[in-house]
This record gives sequence, C-alpha cells and structure tokens, in this order.
Amino acid sequence: MSTLQPTREDKFSFGLWTVGWPARDPFGDATRPPLDAVEAVERLSDLGAYGITFHDDDLVPFGSDDTTREQHIKAFRAALERTGLVVPMVTTNLFTHPVFKEGGLTSNRRDVRRYALRKVMRNMDLAAELGAQTYVVWGGREGSEVTSAKDVRAALDRYREGLDTLAEYSESRGYGLRFALEPKPNEPRGDIFLPTVGHAIAFIEKLEHSELFGVNPEVGHEQMSNLNFTHGIAQALWQGKLFHIDLNGQKGPKFDQDLIFGHGDILDAFALVDLLENGGPDGGRAYDGPRHFDYKPLRTEDADGVWASAAANMQTYLLLKERARAYRADPEVQEALAASSAQELTTPTRGQGESLEDLLADRSAFEDFDADAAGRPGYGYVRLSQLAVEHLLGAR
Repeated sequence: MSTLQPTREDKFSFGLWTVGWPARDPFGDATRPPLDAVEAVERLSDLGAYGITFHDDDLVPFGSDDTTREQHIKAFRAALERTGLVVPMVTTNLFTHPVFKEGGLTSNRRDVRRYALRKVMRNMDLAAELGAQTYVVWGGREGSEVTSAKDVRAALDRYREGLDTLAEYSESRGYGLRFALEPKPNEPRGDIFLPTVGHAIAFIEKLEHSELFGVNPEVGHEQMSNLNFTHGIAQALWQGKLFHIDLNGQKGPKFDQDLIFGHGDILDAFALVDLLENGGPDGGRAYDGPRHFDYKPLRTEDADGVWASAAANMQTYLLLKERARAYRADPEVQEALAASSAQELTTPTRGQGESLEDLLADRSAFEDFDADAAGRPGYGYVRLSQLAVEHLLGAR
C-alpha cells in the first residue's frame, strides 16, 4: 500500500459531477443516491484535494428559482471557506436539458443559441465570484448525426460568434477568465465539432480574442480517436495553449469510459505525468495548473467506493510522479537516451547564422552523406521502453 499522501501543492481537483455521478447510464438506473455538494467539498478536502469544479446544473438544479439558487450557492461557499478548497475552473451544462438536443452555441435555432449564451454568462458571474480563473467550454451537443442537416461552415461561424461574445462579456466585466475548449470526437453526438486537440487549436486562431482561449484535453477523449494523448499535450504546451487538463483512464477507441487515471493505458499515463512534472525547460514542471480528474466512479460501487476511487486517482498520479522522477535519475536511462540520440533533437538542424546558401553548399549534408552507413545503427528504443516498464513495476 502506497504511503504517498496528496497535499494542496499537488493541485488535485475534481468535478462535482465525478464523485457526484449517481451511476445512471443508458442501460440502467442510478445505483447511488444524489450527493450533496457540501459533502463533496468536505470529503475531497479530507482526502487532500485542493479544488472542486462544477457545471451550473451540478450545483443548482436546472429551473431553480432565485431563492433556491442562492441557498445552494451560500451553502457551497460556506463549505469552501471552512475547508480552504478552491474553485479553479467552472463550466456550463449545455447538453442535458432537451432544449439543447440539437446544440447550444451551434443550434440551428437562433433562440436556443441566445438562451445558451445567457445561461453561460450567468454562470460566468458565479465563476468570477468564486475566484475561478478558467472557464471550460465542452461542446458535447455541438455536432450532428445527419450531416446534411447541419451547415458546418455556418455552425463554425456561430461557434466563433458565441465564443467571441463570451470573451467580450468576461473582459467587459473585468473577470479576466481564460477559456479552455474541450475536444471530443463523438458521444453524445454522432460527430462533435472540434473533435481533437489539433482541431480546437486551429479553430482558436480564428477567434477575436485568441489569446484568451486554450484547450482542456481529456485522456479518454483523445484516445477514443486512437490518438496519443501525450503527443497532444506536448503540442498544446508547445503552442502555449494548455489552459487546463482532464485526467482519467481509457482502454482504446471505444465509448468514453472515464476510468480512474492510470486504470487504462498505464504506459501513456506514465509518459504524460513525466511530461507534466519533468518536461519543463529546467527539468521541472511543464504545466503548473490543476491536475483535474474527470472520471466516473464505477457503477458497481457504493458511497465508500466513490471516495476510494477519488483517492485512487491521486495515489496513481503520485506513484507515477515518483516513478517518473526515478526513471529520469537512473544512469542507465540517461545512457540509453544518449545512445538513442534523443538529446540531439534539441540541437537546431541549421547552424547558428547558417544561411540557406551555406546549407546548399555543405556537401556533408547531401553529396558526401553516406545514407547506408547512417541507416545501419539502431536507436535502442526497446531498451528505453523496457527501462520504463521496470521502473513502473518497481523492479528498479
């Protein structure tokens, strides 16, 4: 049993919808009772988390009057103050109520789009009040099942218009929020707009306030498309667009499983933690934001199992962080990295001050280059991979 204990400095956060999931799915009724938001705050604080996030409808049931809404918010705020938990991120539910069955910000109906904007703005007020710095936008219903029923170019215009409006609202009110788009390829819609990290980053460049927008990639969402999540995170970091991250587990390209972090592709989870914790320019953290767990406690579990699963997310992350640190410090790993020429990748291909004409005149770069000889040596990647497995399994 691991003795690693999470602290607030680890910046572990959970969505209220995660531990609060009653385990209802398309094929079965709920197996757990609803969870009060105050209890969620208190239990997560006891486990060592530092933050909690929510959709508007997680905290205040849809359709509540103003008095009821304020009662829920007051109790939640009091729990935050008692425990010291923070709200680093907030988001809006534009997917559960039937009004959003054809989309929110990209619905074919103009009145629905206007309602969606106002619903988000109202929750942005609360986000700012609670000190949130990031606002996640997940377009779960922004897409189609019938391609001919959706003018995709017009939908992207409306998506851009909606996000530009939200950024304008935040700036006009002095909220200073940063927005993180959350990609997903499908589910609940057959095909969702901005399905991957790459799609989302490309779209951001068309926004009026592109500097305010980044991405919130989720492990399972990228792996549903059979993509390498660590590659996606590396690119988001490279482009300065990793504003938030959702951690969970996934076993290949199937439905969104939302497993405990690491309870899927453990080698990719190891590589991800290594990147986040050790991939910075100085060998330190490459990302300093929340380590946010967007998972679902298994439907088989009772209330005790919910909190055991929350703890398991943090424990797995800390174990992987410890193993990644040992991997980096292992002399054999350093030797294997040198043998693979991995460190040479940081050396620019063109020399300092080398002109295009200099490159063309360098016979060693082409005319005298022995491609056959250069193609003979191996890179030793098997050794690197095996060393990672041995560190993961505690053999080193």
